[in-house]
Amino acid sequence: MEDAIRNFVEQGEAYRWSGVETKTYNAAESQSRGMSKQILFEADENLPSELRYFESEPGGHSALERHHHVHAVLVLRGSGSVMLGDHVRRIRAFDTVYVPPDTWHQFYADADSYLGFLCLVNCDRDRPERASESDIAGLNQIAAIRDVIRF
Repeated sequence: MEDAIRNFVEQGEAYRWSGVETKTYNAAESQSRGMSKQILFEADENLPSELRYFESEPGGHSALERHHHVHAVLVLRGSGSVMLGDHVRRIRAFDTVYVPPDTWHQFYADADSYLGFLCLVNCDRDRPERASESDIAGLNQIAAIRDVIRF
């Protein structure tokens, strides 16, 4: 039971949990910038889901992606925007975001704010689909999205 509790730790500006590996994504691999991920609870036979914490540095963003599984997101800190389908909405601490299946989405931190959020996903899920050039061309036809998407 010693590993049942993972204490919250602030490391400078970053939010971390003791005993949890932090994975940093780089733009070449994931189409994101300034993002990190920590898996707070891994799925097992008693917990068929995974709780993850994503954090973006100021001005950073997640990958532009979609997948068949849903995400339940709770913003813990900061402010920014989320592109969800053909809409862009402002988000801030304690807002929730439901990402439906097969919906293009991307999270953006404001230039002066970290954006940290918990993301709950099912343990049985598909791999994310990254936007192709034709997908991006289609998304760029929507004025609100054209001004914010990054890839």
